[in-house]
Amino acid sequence: MTIRYFSPKLFAFLNDLAENNTREWFKGHQDEYERFVREPALEFIDDFAGPLESISPHFVADSRKVGGSLFRIQRDTRFAKDKTPYKENTGMQFRHAKGRDVHAPGFYLNIQPGECYMGVGLWRPETKAAYAIRERIDQDPSAWKKATRGKRFTDVFIISGDSLTRPPKGYSEDHPLIEDLKRKDFIASTRLTQQQITSDHFMRDFTDYCRRAVPFMKFLCDAVGVPF
Repeated sequence: MTIRYFSPKLFAFLNDLAENNTREWFKGHQDEYERFVREPALEFIDDFAGPLESISPHFVADSRKVGGSLFRIQRDTRFAKDKTPYKENTGMQFRHAKGRDVHAPGFYLNIQPGECYMGVGLWRPETKAAYAIRERIDQDPSAWKKATRGKRFTDVFIISGDSLTRPPKGYSEDHPLIEDLKRKDFIASTRLTQQQITSDHFMRDFTDYCRRAVPFMKFLCDAVGVPF
């Protein structure tokens, strides 16, 4: 059975929020946020728990309203120059079960007018985890190439993120995988369209993309010492 989780009204709400990002406006449109954004997102997260379990039992789809896979729409403005109170996107993260204790990869979905994408991997890991990944790349380059250069992966994903300007300590500039070793972020992403997200096959597409990322995610999990 196919389900249409998200409607164009979600994007209409986020567009309106971007133009009226105040607490007063949001309070007056709270019902629309619940009906068109939060409730569909929580339903999607809840229904994704089954497919995610079949991909790996070590990642979590948590459909709680607070503290789960759905990011809060309220921004933390304490140390930000931008004092607008609300995020203008809907973000969902399917974290590794150990993600609260250690740096571990995850699956991420961003829904926003003109900026829809999904990401996989590990963003800005701590130094110890980053070096563990680099060491794994150096020791098993064939597995890294298979994970990042395989057609099923590259048909969908592009490796992205920031890199060091110089080789990391212990590696020379002429290392055959130096550009990979210089990465600060070990992430990959793919663009999504509004039409795709509002279709009745989006769950199928999202699950397929997550499956295509399995070798990449498994490589990173093995490198940082968490189960896949």
